[in-house]
Amino acid sequence: MSDFRELLTYSAKRVADYREMVPERPVFPSVDLDAAGEKFGLLQDESVPAMAVIEELVELVEPMLVGTTGPRYFGFVTGGALEGATAADVLATGWDQNGFNAIMSPAAAVIEDVAGNWIKELLGLPDGASFGFVTGGQGANTVSLAAARHFVLANSGWDVEKKGLFGAPRVRVVVTGERHGTIDMALRILGFGSEVIEPVLADSQGAIDIGNLARVLQNGPQGPTIVCLQAGNVNTGAFDDFVSAIPLAHQYNAWVHIDGAFGLWAAVNPRKRHLLEGIEQADSWATDGHKWLNVPYDSGYAFCAHPEAHRKAMSYSAAYLKGQGEDGFRTPGDFVLETSRRARGFATWAALRQLGRTGLAELVEGCCNLARRFAEQLADIDGVSILNEVVLNQVLVRFGDDHKTDRVIEAVQKSGECWMGATTWQGQRAMRISVSNWRTTDADVDRSVRAIISALATLDL
Repeated sequence: MSDFRELLTYSAKRVADYREMVPERPVFPSVDLDAAGEKFGLLQDESVPAMAVIEELVELVEPMLVGTTGPRYFGFVTGGALEGATAADVLATGWDQNGFNAIMSPAAAVIEDVAGNWIKELLGLPDGASFGFVTGGQGANTVSLAAARHFVLANSGWDVEKKGLFGAPRVRVVVTGERHGTIDMALRILGFGSEVIEPVLADSQGAIDIGNLARVLQNGPQGPTIVCLQAGNVNTGAFDDFVSAIPLAHQYNAWVHIDGAFGLWAAVNPRKRHLLEGIEQADSWATDGHKWLNVPYDSGYAFCAHPEAHRKAMSYSAAYLKGQGEDGFRTPGDFVLETSRRARGFATWAALRQLGRTGLAELVEGCCNLARRFAEQLADIDGVSILNEVVLNQVLVRFGDDHKTDRVIEAVQKSGECWMGATTWQGQRAMRISVSNWRTTDADVDRSVRAIISALATLDL
């Protein structure tokens, strides 16, 4: 074990060194992907000592790492992995627990139960809601919509788990045109297909049009129905009007799902909580841990107001799983897609414990303030437009026309100073800035704005 201890000590030191250096490393590496792959060579016949393997891995991989844990990565709503959560995830790997049930790991089952209830309380979700720890927004939306599928079809007298969808009553899926793509993927996985979608118009900020929602619900065939709403538009950060939309959907006996990959976390901040008024009336909710909670990848959560539907949609039984003293405590695997699953509760618990209520509220408010700082500084530059109302942590920036906008984004990304992604918003190309990292400061925003100004000046020469 002494060699193993030395190996882990070396690995931990390299992780710590990297985290200390990442603020001053290029945020995105310059990599020739084909050449990089060739450096790994062919798989040899003989074994290699573990320390040599790790040293080689570090040497080959570190130059290709993206600075997502650093303070100037503003792409894809990515958190920065809190110190406590990172260390907890290292422990989770070392402990190597299967988080399926309390027999496979009492520790994983208990801590997931504790952390899941903490999150429900923080987000203002019903006390009796069930939950599952999943890989991220895709997993959370898929699990939630599987529970919805079970519920609405069961209410129509159809057991989808036994009979499948062949011959089942047609399920309506009513969603905003501004939905996240993981909703479409979940519908494909669940056998609905994307053509089942009945789109609803959105307003100028991407929030659902309540009048159009009413017309879509009224004019379509009546029957089992699922309505998907959004907390935090992926481009603008806009929120749907839950106070109006959820009771309206329930008038048609629809299951209401809220996709809140990052937006649900606004509930922890008193200044932003109003954006989520009424969410407790929904039937399911999806959110991420690796975004605003700043838990390492991968981490997400599915919540359901109807635990029995959740459990029936996800659970299964086998002879080898029964009769081993497993009864009486929540089985985490009954609420997710996977049986063999990482014990994600350790990192989530550590993040929540490290931040506490106040720290989490301050994290959310700080990111929102930094997003506004971006918008205010960029709006003062000639030829630069802010396309959205900055209500949360998302900023859309346009530099004249589509071609120039894409060139500015490319130049900023290549600079290594910061990294922002590109998007298309209402037919226009835009830079998409997402502020989600606990390490980002005013100085990081100012430095990033200078990088954007520098890119603009270069293009204007």
